[in-house]
Amino acid sequence: MAYDNKIRIIGGAFKGRKLNVIDMDGLRPTTNRVRETVFNWLQERVSNAKVLDLFAGSGALGLEALSRGAASLTLVEKDKDNAAILKNEIATLPGNASEGVNLICADGLEYLKSLPSKPCFDLIFLDPPFGSDLLEAAVEIIVSKDLLNDGGIVYVEMGSAKKKPLFGLSMIRDEQIGQCHFGLYERSFFL
Repeated sequence: MAYDNKIRIIGGAFKGRKLNVIDMDGLRPTTNRVRETVFNWLQERVSNAKVLDLFAGSGALGLEALSRGAASLTLVEKDKDNAAILKNEIATLPGNASEGVNLICADGLEYLKSLPSKPCFDLIFLDPPFGSDLLEAAVEIIVSKDLLNDGGIVYVEMGSAKKKPLFGLSMIRDEQIGQCHFGLYERSFFL
């Protein structure tokens, strides 16, 4: 299969590694500039973290976290062709890095609904297709099922026109680059 694009891991053990990305409707990999900013914000929070990349797409966010020392990574990708590409990318990771990765080909919201109501992730990446209602629905499930461990963080990426408060989460930090608004959130204790 020929790949239309590549995106580069920018830090950690896999720095410089290029990930194959297909040209698919709604797939919009997080840019190097945005990822660099986000991982500068996260720094020590990534090491030994249990990470969920819910709308995995290219897998760049989750694999960047794994490259920087995350203990485990769950990638959830709905599209079967894209999941196959992710499976190949994971299989070719150096050493035994792939052992801590769980790839699930499923609808992201259905995956969240299937989880038990208990904290299980330190870092959750939410970067659904812009213009969808998936972000709000995912946040509602994450909050209602209490899926964040103590001190856990949710990374959110959305179109700049969509910026708004998210139920049950408090913004820690945010920024906008071009048409992309992104930020870090934690559980709000004032529900």
